[in-house]
Amino acid sequence: MSQVQPGETALPEGMKGIVSDWSSDQRAFKGVPWGKAMMWVFLLSDTFIFSCFLLSYMTVRMTTTVAWPPVSEIFALSFGGEPIPLILIAIMTFILISSSGTMAMAVRFGYQRNRKATAILLVVTAIFGASFVGMQAFEWTKLILEEGVRPWGNPFGAAQFGSVFFMITGFHGFHVSVGVIFLLIVARKVIRGDYDKGTKGFFTSRPGNYEIVETMGLYWHFVDLVWIFIFAFFYLW
Repeated sequence: MSQVQPGETALPEGMKGIVSDWSSDQRAFKGVPWGKAMMWVFLLSDTFIFSCFLLSYMTVRMTTTVAWPPVSEIFALSFGGEPIPLILIAIMTFILISSSGTMAMAVRFGYQRNRKATAILLVVTAIFGASFVGMQAFEWTKLILEEGVRPWGNPFGAAQFGSVFFMITGFHGFHVSVGVIFLLIVARKVIRGDYDKGTKGFFTSRPGNYEIVETMGLYWHFVDLVWIFIFAFFYLW
């Protein structure tokens, strides 16, 4: 056991020591930026929300007495007269996964203080995200206007299909839209050199510190990961 140095206070042993350590923030979060820690707290709470949505969907899916609509047929697009199941969803998934790669590179160049590369990659990530939201808007429009799907019913089967679809994909699409806005804000501040000079304002940090880029990366990767679960449970099941 390490000796207590002069001027230091000995921590209680056992569980009381763990509680005291975490509550006083002596070691558990030492060196962790406040913004990054709060982002983790937010993502944890968001995980609970999306988990509740997906669990509710699975419960409804397994307990409904009416046949569940054929998802692969509903989300098919015709090319040359032949419907291709889930082709639009596959493209959306590819775009969002690709955006995780550009976001990861933006974080890397941010810590290298390469302003130009970081800003370009943030903008490219935002473009990927905006493309995803645009395709989702097209998907919604097609379902509502052409297929007659509503939150309270649809012509394909179980009435709950529309409500869970619009709730889950709408909530996720809102997260992507918010992420696109903040990515563009951060990209603008990067290209202006605000993080190098420590310019005061919205989303600022210490001079020469690009940790906000990593914090945005945490959010973006979380949004991408949630979509993988939505894609697997809603579209492939």
